[in-house]
Amino acid sequence: MLKVALIGSTGAVGQEFVIALKNHPWFELTSVASSKRSAGKRYIDALRDDSTGILKWHNKEEVPNYIKDRIVKNVDEINPKEYDLIFTAVESSDAQIIEPKLAETTPVISTAAAFRYQSDVPILIPGINDDHIELLNIQKKKRNWDGYICPLPNCTTTGLAITLKPILDSYGINSIFMTSMQALSGAGRSPGVAALDIIDNVIPFIPKEEEKVQVETKKILGTLKNGSISSSTIKVSCTCTRVPVMDGHTETVFVETQKPLEPEQVKECMIKFSKSIKISGLPSSPSEYIIVHDDPTRPQPRIDREINDGMTTFVGRLRKDTVFDNGIKYVLLSHNEKMGSAKGAVLLAELLKTKNMI
Repeated sequence: MLKVALIGSTGAVGQEFVIALKNHPWFELTSVASSKRSAGKRYIDALRDDSTGILKWHNKEEVPNYIKDRIVKNVDEINPKEYDLIFTAVESSDAQIIEPKLAETTPVISTAAAFRYQSDVPILIPGINDDHIELLNIQKKKRNWDGYICPLPNCTTTGLAITLKPILDSYGINSIFMTSMQALSGAGRSPGVAALDIIDNVIPFIPKEEEKVQVETKKILGTLKNGSISSSTIKVSCTCTRVPVMDGHTETVFVETQKPLEPEQVKECMIKFSKSIKISGLPSSPSEYIIVHDDPTRPQPRIDREINDGMTTFVGRLRKDTVFDNGIKYVLLSHNEKMGSAKGAVLLAELLKTKNMI
């Protein structure tokens, strides 16, 4: 078993990590760390609100027994040399400071945006751009580290990139227009979204979200050449909104392709891609990477998001677009806290282990 530490263990994403690592066949979560407020407390006590005593545990599954009595450490108490792998679930401002210190000796898989846009840092989605893993070796050599920093994409980018990859490989893509309807959990618990702001409402702006999606999608779908990633030339335009849904990001996608295509051909290439994906044997990999619905009322967050433990990306309403000469449009659904976050990070760690990177 590989020894694992988790930084940022009490937040919404940290809690998802705790669930994802329960009884994991390869990784043992041996240490959890959080803020000074939580340090020194039992994990179960660190989850309680200081003023009310209310348990701030957002997952439907109960707090796992294996972690309840674990003493939460301060970040400074974590000696990275004692671990084979470190997961971080902290804000980008903290990640800027914490992650390089850890990566000097130990691989770091991060959910933060802090290092996503640096030239020697890949943004990896297992099965989508696995060839970019080689950039981690370049990063290690360039920075004289024994470890590395490997961030996930923004959770809104994840489902988009997954669904675009088979289209790009088969038909080429010129441009994309996307509108997201993002779940509340994507904003975290603190500061999160105020109930009076979101009930009976849609918030049409999420700070920095659109810029992240536009840059990250092009980087993920780009090409590794001569030790650096050449971003895709695809034009990406998006509008990101927040809606009163707990979990699951829904997106409407319009794609202008380079070659003519029919919706049925897109369905076939997505299903073929899903069946042939090379991560199918990993412990956290879903039995179906992409599911394409024929039912025009699907996908729906409440119905689909927990299928295959939130690791499947769903596509529906595949149809011709009437604006582009060569174009299609569809609706996708991706679980922002599972595939788009903690469990997606665990899946990435599994992939990196098979590539002898951990």
